[in-house]
Amino acid sequence: MISRRTLIGSAGATLALAACGNGVGGNGAAMIDARVDETRNYLFNRYPGTRDLAAKSLGVLYMPLVTEAGFGIGGAFGRGALRINDATVDYYSAAKASIGLQIGAQQYAHALFFMTQEALTQFRGAAGWAASADLKYATPDQGGSIGKETTEIDPVIALVFGQSGLIAGATLSGTKYTRIIP
Repeated sequence: MISRRTLIGSAGATLALAACGNGVGGNGAAMIDARVDETRNYLFNRYPGTRDLAAKSLGVLYMPLVTEAGFGIGGAFGRGALRINDATVDYYSAAKASIGLQIGAQQYAHALFFMTQEALTQFRGAAGWAASADLKYATPDQGGSIGKETTEIDPVIALVFGQSGLIAGATLSGTKYTRIIP
């Protein structure tokens, strides 16, 4: 059972991360869209196969900059945009809290490719959508080799890229996405 002190500390760490200037918040939709454009272009130019993956998807959530830190208790926060047919339709924040053996900080970008209409509809219709073990993780280098069978079976494909900093791992499990108004 989690103690009250741990719960309060975890909430405090998450709020502290949310308050950190991660270069996305503060200037509204235009700033988020500019960061998403840079992130999408970086992804497509660095890993050309991801362009085909995006073309096959029904929507892509780009999270340009997620800041994660932990020292026993940790958290992560970032903002991004959902694009359908390469046009922004909604803005989202991503927040994650964790407890365990961890120390360090890092920043990374990620993209969620929605491969089925059902997955996209569930994501957009939820008050808050939590990433779970149902995600299919791929490395950006695999973006070009994710075949027809994979994209028809896996409703959401996640790519984590552009990591900098020192912390063990960069997974999206337990990350909650919430629609925001920038």
